[in-house]
Amino acid sequence: MSVSMLSEQLVNAGINTTVFTTTANGNDELPVPANELTNVDGVPVIYFRRVTKDHSHFSPLLLKALWKSAPEFDLVHIHAWWNLVSVFSCWIALMRNVPVLLSPRGTLSPYSFANRNIGVKWLIHTLLGKHLLRRCHIHTTSARETTAIAKLIHPKSITAIPNFVKLPSGVTPALNEPHAGLKLLFFSRIEGKKGVDLLLNSLAKVSVPYHLTIAGSGDDAYIANLKKLVITNNIYEKVSWAGFHNENKFELIRAHDLFILPSYDENFGNAVIESLSVGTAVLISEEVGLGDYVEKNRLGWICKTTADSVASAVNAIGNDHKELDRIREEAPGIIYNDFNNATLVKKYADMYNNLIQQDDHIQ
Repeated sequence: MSVSMLSEQLVNAGINTTVFTTTANGNDELPVPANELTNVDGVPVIYFRRVTKDHSHFSPLLLKALWKSAPEFDLVHIHAWWNLVSVFSCWIALMRNVPVLLSPRGTLSPYSFANRNIGVKWLIHTLLGKHLLRRCHIHTTSARETTAIAKLIHPKSITAIPNFVKLPSGVTPALNEPHAGLKLLFFSRIEGKKGVDLLLNSLAKVSVPYHLTIAGSGDDAYIANLKKLVITNNIYEKVSWAGFHNENKFELIRAHDLFILPSYDENFGNAVIESLSVGTAVLISEEVGLGDYVEKNRLGWICKTTADSVASAVNAIGNDHKELDRIREEAPGIIYNDFNNATLVKKYADMYNNLIQQDDHIQ
């Protein structure tokens, strides 16, 4: 979503932008014209066929096209790491003397290095990755991500600019309903990194009246284990499973008092901004990149990644609704001011220009 919005806003701002991607759609292929220029919401896009069906997304046609066309561009902006498209595209652009900007989007963090395919990641990093990354500029989406990356690699520069986040049209008026117990919401991908198990364990220690809605999709086996945890903790009457929401997600979020995201690692957290845009306060872990922003603007609460810390925060919030009401009134205006498209696209355009001028000066 963020990459799509960035591309669209750059084109709208008159910045010549072309997207190279693959036909990857999980284990399937996107039903799109392959290997030819296509207009998608005003953005020139080429979907290249891949030859692998896993997360490597290997596409010789994409790499060949990039080798040929890279010198036509002032900068190559790569999104994410740890796949063959990203790593080899980086290598090709550098070989063709084109500046590279990498947005890791959570893939270059201590958590990422310590989870999933650890051996392969360190092998790639040792043999090729760290040597390429030293020659790249890095874009992060939060101060927390900047700090984490600076401990791992030494790139040419690091610039922090928030994600684009799709907001509802207009500022929604605040709800003025009586509080009959906290209406809690988890709204995100349902996976281990997001701390859903942590949240469910914490609720067994919550004493204030509450009901939790879990909205999102994920691995069926993992969700089945979470449902067993609900029964084990004897909170099954206080938990509802809403499934995946998209078009009506803002109505769902707005109908709740508190959005909870106790992630073990989160470079940004789009759902945090989506929640605040309709006035729903947030409780997020200190591992969520937007923690500094939430704290600075008094838009919610920060907890540790422990069940006791989450439970303590929920109990405190449930015993005093004044802050929930204040955030309901103030948050939408703050979010619309800080995350409007015009403000963000100027920041991205300025970043691109600065990086291009830096590399031109060095060359």
